[in-house]
Amino acid sequence: MIEPGVLDAGLGDADDDDFDQSESFDADLPEHRYLDRELSWLAFNQRVLELAEDASTPLLERANFLAIFASNLDEFFMVRVAGLKRRIVTGLAVPTNVGRSPHEVLADISAEAHALQVRHAAAWTNLVKPGLTDKGIEVLSYDALDDDDRAKLYTYFQTQVFPVLMPLAVDPAHPFPYISGLSLNLAIRIRNARTGRQEFARLKVPPMLPRFVEVSRDEERVRYLPLEDLIANNLSDLFPGMEVLDHHAFRLTRNEDFVIEEDETENLIQALEAELMRRRFGPPIRLEVTDDMDDLTLELLVNELDITEQEVYRLPGPLDLRGLFGLAKIDRPDLHYKPHLPTTAVAFQPGDNNERNDVFTTIRKADVLVHHPYESFATSVQAFLEQAAKDPHVLAIKQTLYRTSGDSPIIQALIDAAEAGKQVLALVEVKARFDEANNIVWARKLEKAGVHVVYGLVGLKTHCKLALVIREEEGVLRHYSHVGTGNYNPKTSRLYEDFGLFTVDDEVGRDLTRLFNELSGYAIEKKFRRLLVAPLHLRKGLLRRIDKERKNALAGKPSRIRIKVNSMVDEQIIDALYRASQAGVPIEIWVRGICSLRPGVAGLSENITVRSILGRYLEHSRIFSFDNDGDPQVFIGSADMMHRNLDRRIEALVRIVAPAHLREIDDLFTLAMSDHTSSWWLGPDAEWTRHWQDKDGAPLPDLQDRTMNDVRRRRRARAVR
Repeated sequence: MIEPGVLDAGLGDADDDDFDQSESFDADLPEHRYLDRELSWLAFNQRVLELAEDASTPLLERANFLAIFASNLDEFFMVRVAGLKRRIVTGLAVPTNVGRSPHEVLADISAEAHALQVRHAAAWTNLVKPGLTDKGIEVLSYDALDDDDRAKLYTYFQTQVFPVLMPLAVDPAHPFPYISGLSLNLAIRIRNARTGRQEFARLKVPPMLPRFVEVSRDEERVRYLPLEDLIANNLSDLFPGMEVLDHHAFRLTRNEDFVIEEDETENLIQALEAELMRRRFGPPIRLEVTDDMDDLTLELLVNELDITEQEVYRLPGPLDLRGLFGLAKIDRPDLHYKPHLPTTAVAFQPGDNNERNDVFTTIRKADVLVHHPYESFATSVQAFLEQAAKDPHVLAIKQTLYRTSGDSPIIQALIDAAEAGKQVLALVEVKARFDEANNIVWARKLEKAGVHVVYGLVGLKTHCKLALVIREEEGVLRHYSHVGTGNYNPKTSRLYEDFGLFTVDDEVGRDLTRLFNELSGYAIEKKFRRLLVAPLHLRKGLLRRIDKERKNALAGKPSRIRIKVNSMVDEQIIDALYRASQAGVPIEIWVRGICSLRPGVAGLSENITVRSILGRYLEHSRIFSFDNDGDPQVFIGSADMMHRNLDRRIEALVRIVAPAHLREIDDLFTLAMSDHTSSWWLGPDAEWTRHWQDKDGAPLPDLQDRTMNDVRRRRRARAVR
């Protein structure tokens, strides 16, 4: 499953294409060796849509995937398309990674996005909506209501809806109103009964009200009406004495990308708050209308919003299907995935006397690798920090915070620790896209409690997921470290697939101490032992290991590269993988979102396989595995293979060393890349093909279901012992 608003699917900073690629290109490699990153992202969202179209996906989960698709596409336009348009207007745009001009890319995006949005509307109208009706969940049109239904809904309209509606007229005395981004609106044409003159009005559908209004409910079925339909059919109450001639829904997307010039501002928080205010008034970049909108109304909107024909999207269905997030929460277990309750990782499970393990004692025994959401975040990461906050032997806690939930127990643990007199450092990344306002609130709350809050390094986002606890034990200070692939967010930890490593290893502890000193002070660290850190070391470290595999293959030694990321975009990394493939290195890429690497090209990448897996959980962990002539080097961490991650972010990968953990990751990768596991395969023609049935038409095993079963099996085996 993919959470709205926290996609992190590899959209990237809007200025990613401004990266100087000249040093990345290898003249000896074919010219057309990359796939377009924007079209690759749209292909990712198409895979999300395919899950909604799949009849084997539970119906309410299909509705949820439709909402995810809509939310994803909104963010794509607000960030990537908006950034591209901004660079065209300012003259800063450069050719893309495939040599296309910016204007050509916009045309490509428009054509593909139009087709996908029409397909998305059809999936709801022709597949999911009728399926829900068959299961007793009806979304009706106003025409399908009887008189009793209409009377009941009119009462609801008068008491709950009418008081918050704000019709805005457009005439010589009333200029065309500001249309907020992503708002659902009605464009209304009316005739003045006194003068006979036609007028125009805009009415915003209140976003704080339920998008689907319940009409009736009994044991067999529940019936809903879209809120905009209810409003549209009671417009006469809003315009007494006027004749309502026509009405149509429309929706506007605005540029919500911005850039903070940190070196020119003394107060990052104040500058960010000002930019957040300006974000609301970004220029329009997409206008969605229903396909029955008349030409007169459309012409008025296009002219007033100063938008091009290419940016108009006529859709054969309801607008803003993000509203299906609410519908998908209906309590019908038969229409959802079977529930999975995260289990406590074996190492953290209660002992023989059923008493809760002391996390520090457990970590002291051996490194602990936790796999979320199959294994519990609450009984591992959260328990680690909560116990540290209360433990009198703990002297200090240092942590990075990129995204967290509004009622976060992680935040509370840091506050409790500071109030208990411990030294607490929180590095809050206030520039985390679309979470800026939330993070500002939490930063101020932490400061008020006595936590030392810092905002990282100028010009760099801090994206690494790190926590360090300093504990005094018999006069010796011991470092307890956690390095993860996902955010310290209890809510998304139940939806996102991530790994986290707990260790008391001194090398990791010293590495984290140095890194936190660099982030909070003026230290410039040049050497780490078990970490690879961006922007100074990570790119070089990965390129060096890729090249070592290439040399091993040429020397006839064992070689293999396995990489799992959200996005594979960076040209220098891709070219290094091409070189390794040419030398005979078997390379497996497991990617969720964008992939600019073109696999299966003879003489270039025939040894590279690319697969993608989507399902109930968002595949979010990053893994980098190198055979290293039989002595595997395996890293997990926060970095994707994108320019921003390698060059403009603080990222950290930690090396996994425990043999059991190496086997666990290797087994997971083998299962994911198997021809007998359900997945999407990327071909050299840039087409993603879904392989989800065997030759007899039976469904292939699902990786996430298999992983759930494996975790349960480990728990049962522990219980038997």
